[in-house]
Amino acid sequence: MAELSDSDIDAAIERGRQRTQSEPRASSVRYDARRRAMLVELTNGCTFTFPPVLVQGLEEASGAELRDVEILGAGSGLHWESRDVDISVPGLLNGLFGTAAHMARLAGRAKSPAKAAAARTNGAKGGRPRKSA
Repeated sequence: MAELSDSDIDAAIERGRQRTQSEPRASSVRYDARRRAMLVELTNGCTFTFPPVLVQGLEEASGAELRDVEILGAGSGLHWESRDVDISVPGLLNGLFGTAAHMARLAGRAKSPAKAAAARTNGAKGGRPRKSA
């Protein structure tokens, strides 16, 4: 492994400082049981709300587990110890609630008039083709 120079370390510290100022960071987080939503207050004064059932690993979490959340990394992440779940705040704001496979499963559950019409058309043709061996 290459030795880090003082200038490498200084550059990394500066990148971290710039990210802290430019990326959204959580200043507080709480679970609202009435709304079944996580409320994240950001350092820029905005509030972000999301349903925890969308987050990979929190789909089956109880209210008590959802309330037991902590802020990580100067506000860059959220952590649920009892569920061993970590999620990035910038990722949440970009609509990323888990791995690529988890996001694909969420997308597959989407319902729309176009998807329903396509399913009806496909069903009229005999349904999904069988996989050939």
